[in-house]
Amino acid sequence: FCFHLAKVSVIMAVVNQPGRYAPTDFQTGLCDCASDCGTCLYGMCCFPCLGCSIASDMNECCLCGIGWPIRSVYRTRYNIQGSMCTDFCVAGCCTLCATCQLKRDIDLRKSQGIF
Repeated sequence: FCFHLAKVSVIMAVVNQPGRYAPTDFQTGLCDCASDCGTCLYGMCCFPCLGCSIASDMNECCLCGIGWPIRSVYRTRYNIQGSMCTDFCVAGCCTLCATCQLKRDIDLRKSQGIF
């Protein structure tokens, strides 16, 4: 009987890697401009300024606020599901929507006190 218990405990394996918290997703959808029309208008009227605002929030150079690298950094920092490939495709195909989504998520995390 003791040998049987030892054998069972050896079979058990770690399935999930330990981490700080479970992976999440962005708090708004990619095309969810209706949840924050101000950010979308800001992005449409002055897209470089929106990117600079994101970079400032992330303590990065103003030129770094647009594109997939800042999205990957943010996603990694907050354990958001995805990959660099997904970030590259989303930021390349829907640059304005991806940048607005990132800014909305930053603003939501600030209001929740978790940024």
